[in-house]
Amino acid sequence: MPADQLLSSPEVIWQATTEAVLSGQAGAVLSGAWRLMLLGDGSPTRHFQLLTGYPVEIELIAMAADDAACASRGGPPPPEISELDGPLLRRQVWLRCGAQTLAWAESWWNQQQADAYLQQREQPIWRSLTSNRAELFREVDGLARVDAPWLEERFEEPGPFWSRHYRFFRGGKELTVIREVFSPALERWLGPASPGPDETPSQTTPERHNSLQTP
Repeated sequence: MPADQLLSSPEVIWQATTEAVLSGQAGAVLSGAWRLMLLGDGSPTRHFQLLTGYPVEIELIAMAADDAACASRGGPPPPEISELDGPLLRRQVWLRCGAQTLAWAESWWNQQQADAYLQQREQPIWRSLTSNRAELFREVDGLARVDAPWLEERFEEPGPFWSRHYRFFRGGKELTVIREVFSPALERWLGPASPGPDETPSQTTPERHNSLQTP
């Protein structure tokens, strides 16, 4: 795929309210390990490496201007991107450990900021932003269930899939908005996403509806 051909954002099947996420009330149907992965403020690339024993490899899908035509395709973007100064650039990647694809991610940047911080396009964002041990603040703003045919094809599992989005701040200023979608393959290390003995993530019913109720 050309490096300027962005995928359409996944369809949002269900999402928690921002208030529920910020207060820590979202994700009640998730097991403890999955709640930490999705709602904690740690680095997922660091977590993937610790879980699997393999370094995280970034497979760049596209990095291109996020114009109006591009933004209108697929599911809605996180509302927090309205706080970024334009013009915007969007970056999409697959995250792999060894041969296993564990996540898909897209991020929105002011183009000038992207030029400054993403000089190595296939390096994990966390590594790029902390290369000089600069202080960052991560705020998790969203929890959702999403789906897309290309996610099912790459993850080799039926959707929907657990997703979250968050922002990085530096010096009190919003730097980027990042959305991540997690593969069910992570259950190998984290256990089932749902704590019920007979319930898997794809079988939980509340998340299949586009509701603003907290799961």
